[in-house]
Amino acid sequence: METVERFIDQNRARYVTQLCDWLRIASISTDSKFKADVARAAEFVASDLRGIGFRVEVFPTPGHPIVYAEWLNAPGQPTVLVYGHYDVQPPDPLDLWVTAPFEPTERDGNLFARGATDDKGQLFTHVKSVEAWLKTEGKLPINVKFLIEGEEECGSTNLDAFIRSNKERLRCDNVVISDCSQFAPGVPAITYGLKGLAYYEIFLTGPKQDLHSGMFGGAVANPANNLASIIAALRDAKGRVQLHGFYDDVVPLADWERKQFAELPFDEGSFKKFVGLDVLFGEEGYTTVERKWARPTCDVNGLTSGYQGEGAKTIIPSRASAKVSFRLVPNMDPLKVTASFKQFVESRLLPGIQCEIREYGAGPAVLVSVDSPGVQAAARAVETGFGKKPVFVREGGSIPVVGTFKRELGVDTLLLGWGQNDDNLHSPNEKFSLADFHRGIRASACLWQELVQR
Repeated sequence: METVERFIDQNRARYVTQLCDWLRIASISTDSKFKADVARAAEFVASDLRGIGFRVEVFPTPGHPIVYAEWLNAPGQPTVLVYGHYDVQPPDPLDLWVTAPFEPTERDGNLFARGATDDKGQLFTHVKSVEAWLKTEGKLPINVKFLIEGEEECGSTNLDAFIRSNKERLRCDNVVISDCSQFAPGVPAITYGLKGLAYYEIFLTGPKQDLHSGMFGGAVANPANNLASIIAALRDAKGRVQLHGFYDDVVPLADWERKQFAELPFDEGSFKKFVGLDVLFGEEGYTTVERKWARPTCDVNGLTSGYQGEGAKTIIPSRASAKVSFRLVPNMDPLKVTASFKQFVESRLLPGIQCEIREYGAGPAVLVSVDSPGVQAAARAVETGFGKKPVFVREGGSIPVVGTFKRELGVDTLLLGWGQNDDNLHSPNEKFSLADFHRGIRASACLWQELVQR
């Protein structure tokens, strides 16, 4: 590692220059006007990997290209698959950016640009770490593959099909993803749990058209009233979800988890200030961190019904709809949640009200044992790269591809985030700490050594 680390230190400026060249490419996957730029971004990383000794293929898809690269010259050693994405979110609103989103700018120790942390900057740490090994030692300690897509920011439409069709090509012992964050500045983290998701939209239909509330009120069921009563019944006053069997399969928090969560430098006052509230609310008996990371939730994401214009219009609306999502925790089955949710809604319909429930995606939660060899190797590597032992955290969000890798390849994912929670992902003035960028390269280089089969 000494030679590798020396090479990394000597090339710090070049790494930043190369990253800036990649960040200048406006690879906005959701907007067809940028299709050529997305393709250029794919070729940029493909060319870089070819130049350092990887065998690279760029696979066209009905959407944007998938870049696959491999170096498989370490017989008898484990194989790691690094996943990342080269596409970015649209930069709007442009007037809120201090500097142009696709002209990378260093300011206060950070690199500001769209994609700086999500995910070009974090992914690039792994590209540069394998380069350091191959340029100094001529080989890697283990086998490494890269799977880099260009549609993560617009739904990864073609990724699952590619993974299913290329299981043998993608076979590995662990997946590595750096598309998340540390717990806080100076507190590196390994994410060992992600919530699952079940998302629905309810449509209630009553009379064939909007009706005069004076002429027809009291004679027909109001879809908006009915929807409001259904939504109100989803949770009780203590924050508990009221679906039948909702908590039956929930894995309770272990004592060590509750202890470590309590010891994290989480400032509830700062959290309240950030969300703009004087008081917080959630499931009784759990802390804010426990609710966010390890307890299932139910939230209304949108409501639509009736007259929305200025002033009054006295009607009974013909239709009402709501978007509702459930964040799931380990062992919860999205199919069971779906069945229970439909029964819950349908059992509360008023006479004359018709119901349609559309499903917009469902996936299970992910939980990786912190005692697994892969996680322990990652912990040692992060400690080397960042100079401090990482904490183990869960996240309230979902990364669907993690579940896909588990389902299709049968492997766990090491979620090693180098970013910070205030990096403005998907927002104006996205940034990435240059110190964390360089620490991430060092931690990644160390990971390949730590994963060697001993």
